[in-house]
Amino acid sequence: MAEGGAVGLSAVVPAEFDGQRLDAVAAKLFGNYSRARLQAWIEQGRLTRNGATAARLREAVATGDRLQLDAQVDDENAQVSAQDIGLNVIYADASLAVIDKPAGLVVHPGAGVRDGTLQNALLHRFPQAMQLPRAGIIHRLDKDTSGLLVVALSLSAHKRLVAAMAARQIRREYEAVANGAITVGSQVDAPIGRDPRNRLRMAVVPGGRESLTHFRVLERFAHHTYLRVRLETGRTHQIRVHLAHIRHPLVGDATYGGRAQRGTGLDAATRAVLLAFPRQALHARELAFAHPESGADLKFEAPLPADLQALLAALRANQ
Repeated sequence: MAEGGAVGLSAVVPAEFDGQRLDAVAAKLFGNYSRARLQAWIEQGRLTRNGATAARLREAVATGDRLQLDAQVDDENAQVSAQDIGLNVIYADASLAVIDKPAGLVVHPGAGVRDGTLQNALLHRFPQAMQLPRAGIIHRLDKDTSGLLVVALSLSAHKRLVAAMAARQIRREYEAVANGAITVGSQVDAPIGRDPRNRLRMAVVPGGRESLTHFRVLERFAHHTYLRVRLETGRTHQIRVHLAHIRHPLVGDATYGGRAQRGTGLDAATRAVLLAFPRQALHARELAFAHPESGADLKFEAPLPADLQALLAALRANQ
């Protein structure tokens, strides 16, 4: 089906999306593309449902429906300019690259952000990424989360990495500093969806998407905990939402309640460091997966950035 600058993708509608409108489900199943772009492709006849062209955005899908998308990826990337933005590339070959993203860098253009993103940088650093969905980006980090991302650099690698992500075969581990004293490691198994009271946030909600987060304690402080976190699923803001749900929001996370500095034992200097911390204290520390072409086991680690190291030093000094 796909030719030229297009790539063919397919997905089966799970039970949780039964009865929902086509364009909304397509945006969830083909998450590398914006909903607006998917709507345009549906109207162009680039999406089939069980082999028949699906041209109505609002038509309801059913459990088990097979959606096939003919994504015109070079057309999509043509809307994003290549920009010479410095990237910390810790590994690259003909198939993929692993990037250590700094806090503050948006992954791809979206509402209110037209350029200066990782996608712009990838199109400059790796021109072959023009032929890939969102310049090869297969997963995302929030703007103010630092750490590791893997991006595809060939169509075959993209297809296999997307499949590996969906099958939970890419291991992603994070390090985080949470508010409150967490005594033992555990997991949070709670569905995540859009917060009905604030559409800019996510929340644990009935009927949300399955979401599972594992965490273990690395170090305890008087009123905070340094954690190692592993994602089983990859929902928007998952770690931030799950830790807030158990009443241990991340330090610096204004969106999910991590800005308040509690604890009578905090000295003035430590409290000042905590209040000044400019982002959620979250870093994507480790990525491990099989190479999409050779099958070789790959594992990458990114050291903690300076701001998180300084935060931990301040907490240790307050013990």
